[in-house]
Amino acid sequence: MEPAPEASVDAPPEDASAADVDAAAEEEEDDDGPDLDAEGNPIDYWKIEKFEPEDNAAGRFLEESSFATLFPAYREAYLRQVWPLVTKALEGVGVRSKLNLVEGTMTVYTTRKTWDPYIILKGRDMIKLLARSVPFQQAVKILDDLVNCDVIKIGGLVRSKERFVKRRDRLLGPNGSTLKALELLTECYVLVQGNTVAAMGGYKGLKQVRKVVVDCMNNVHPIYHIKTMMIKRELAADPALKGESWERFMPKFKKKNVKRKGKKAGKKKAADYTPFPPEQPLRKVDKQLASGEYFLKPEERDSHQHATKLAQQTDKSEQRKRDRAADFVAPAEALGGAGGAVAADSAAEIAKRLKKASKKRKGGAATESYVR
Repeated sequence: MEPAPEASVDAPPEDASAADVDAAAEEEEDDDGPDLDAEGNPIDYWKIEKFEPEDNAAGRFLEESSFATLFPAYREAYLRQVWPLVTKALEGVGVRSKLNLVEGTMTVYTTRKTWDPYIILKGRDMIKLLARSVPFQQAVKILDDLVNCDVIKIGGLVRSKERFVKRRDRLLGPNGSTLKALELLTECYVLVQGNTVAAMGGYKGLKQVRKVVVDCMNNVHPIYHIKTMMIKRELAADPALKGESWERFMPKFKKKNVKRKGKKAGKKKAADYTPFPPEQPLRKVDKQLASGEYFLKPEERDSHQHATKLAQQTDKSEQRKRDRAADFVAPAEALGGAGGAVAADSAAEIAKRLKKASKKRKGGAATESYVR
């Protein structure tokens, strides 16, 4: 006896009507969509909720945490001006701040009113941005949970000072156009100041900014990255290309080595091959033995060296005097004879050339007047 076939789980029962089957299919289609809340709006599980005092069940902290950072002397006047605003912004999140003008430091502390354990790190980033010449209106945005910062050090990436300045200007672009395009594509705030680049924005944008800045310091122009990001932005807006590879749309740049004209090094003539090593040079003692100076007493040796040096100096000074006197000696003039004939011939040739040149000028002027 053969066993009965098992009923399919997905198959509808035999007594179900067509309306029931259609309703079940609609319910299955609804299950594939996003989850909805009580009001019917889709639920975003990736959304970061704001941390409120009620979320910290443990209450206040047991220990005080603090961070300090130095600031340059040229920022002292601005920090003194905006420090009341900085204090007010940090007190709103339960953080105490201190400006020390003697030591040139800014410090942030946790207090009994601090409820967010991560806000002290946000305060540290805020004073770090203020020290890197970021204005207060922009630096205060770092207290938001969705805004992060990255300070990129570019001072040690290039050895030559002139090359470093050129590549930093290349990052800015003419009238800041390259930097503005980078800010629009990455949705980040970017400030180039001295040996650092300060960036504020989301994690994805900060990663792109760091890659562009580091590559720019390594002699890769930012326009290549900007062009690639613009193409990716257009492709992301097309739902048909959502699951496809974008490799065929990406630009492929070839590195070109531009040959620069330089001085050609003269080829050295190869020396004749010999299997014997070169002759060993004489030592100082050997030279003294050959000249007999080695057997002299120390006083005699010193006087002999002094006399030799004095004789060399006298010869050089006499040679310099002769060279200077030679500049004031009048050259010998050729009076008659063969030399005088050569000089006369050369003068006659020069006179002929001058006559021909004057005739040409007169003829050209007459022709020009005739044309007019």
